Amino acid sequence: MKKALVSFIVVISVFSVLTLIFSFFGTTNKVYSINIENASSTDNVFEYGLAPTVINTDFLKKAKAAFISQQADFIEADLNKMTLNLYKNGTPVLSFQIQSKGRPGSWWETPAGLYKIELKEKKHFSSIGKVYQPWSMEFQGNFFIHGWPYYESGQETSSQYTGGCIKLKTTDAKELYDETDVGTPVLVFNEEDTSDAFAYLPNPPLVSSEHYLAADLKNNFIFINKDSAESVPIASLTKLMTALVASEYINLGKNLVVGKGSLVPTSKSRLVAGTSIEAFELLHLLLEESSNEAAEVLASYIGRDHFIQLMNKKAQAIGLKNTIFTDPSGSDNGNVSTAEDLFTLAKYIYNNRSFLLKISDAELNTGINQNFIFPGIGNFNEFTGEAGFLGGKVGQTLKAKQTILSVFNLSFKGEDRPVVFISLGSTDEKNDVLNLKNYVSEYFN
Repeated sequence: MKKALVSFIVVISVFSVLTLIFSFFGTTNKVYSINIENASSTDNVFEYGLAPTVINTDFLKKAKAAFISQQADFIEADLNKMTLNLYKNGTPVLSFQIQSKGRPGSWWETPAGLYKIELKEKKHFSSIGKVYQPWSMEFQGNFFIHGWPYYESGQETSSQYTGGCIKLKTTDAKELYDETDVGTPVLVFNEEDTSDAFAYLPNPPLVSSEHYLAADLKNNFIFINKDSAESVPIASLTKLMTALVASEYINLGKNLVVGKGSLVPTSKSRLVAGTSIEAFELLHLLLEESSNEAAEVLASYIGRDHFIQLMNKKAQAIGLKNTIFTDPSGSDNGNVSTAEDLFTLAKYIYNNRSFLLKISDAELNTGINQNFIFPGIGNFNEFTGEAGFLGGKVGQTLKAKQTILSVFNLSFKGEDRPVVFISLGSTDEKNDVLNLKNYVSEYFN
């Protein structure tokens, strides 16, 4: 007998309506209309001093509150408290202690976001870790919720073993598995509960640019922004999402074959069709030399069209409400975003995939297999090697003009704070960031 196709629809309103459609096979029709209200500003002049925080940074918390109010079934995994709760009809019915998660700062760090259970397997074999994972439920790429892994011999792995999944006791994993349907939403948190009390004093800045934003990645304080909610082409800033998706769906230690179709126009051609290159090294070419070829190789490994779908799916999962991706490199003008969305992306990478920032600043200069074949690699990022620079990305096309996202550690009253500077539609992106950085440092100290 054929099972009926059922749709799980989540509608989330943040400024505008963001729609996530989850389709799965089942016997119960679950349709939740989840509305998250949030005020928006229509003021196009400077916002500074005691400006509002970036609007969608509480995306996951608001999604949880909406799920509860709509009496939805969902899983909440709090990576800070190391707890996992199953909600039925908006009420917590099961609670478990998370035994391990991906190490923060590593390329296998467990990804926060809004996902769903994609598939269930009573015994999943991990091709990366070469172990069996009992009572596995996939929620994002290579990441699962599962019980204690064991080798083919039956011996369990050590307590320190983790490949980035959410690991439970095997008995707990089975209980959760039995009570969870494919398609169930999964909320993964990775932020502290306490609010960040660091405060700034208001001062009027003087910066000119088409679209820009400077904000603190920890407490979301906006120092200055102009037209930061307008969607515009972002050029190679697209590659930040390409790197993020690749790090969550591809074993970065794996060698990928360069296909002829991946040899597209790029700033510095390095790849040769038929050769094999470690995925981790491709990230260096992608983020340092802004290689369009590297973007295409990474995307083609999964399937180019599917990879672009995953980029857009990830954008929805982390609350990027006005962002669309149409290719993996940013060459296409259909890749659009806002300074606000790019702030959220930078915050996500800072909290969950910080090794990507390190690559962009050339801090990680060897491959996973210690066989780095591009020792003379250049770095197009404007501030690499400068004091306080944590990483970022630049881009340029005729329509997007110059685009830049740069993260710095800046000192305020003796405390270091991570501040992101985003400038879109620029004619001098380096000076844009320097001007923003100088004003922030001068007027908020």
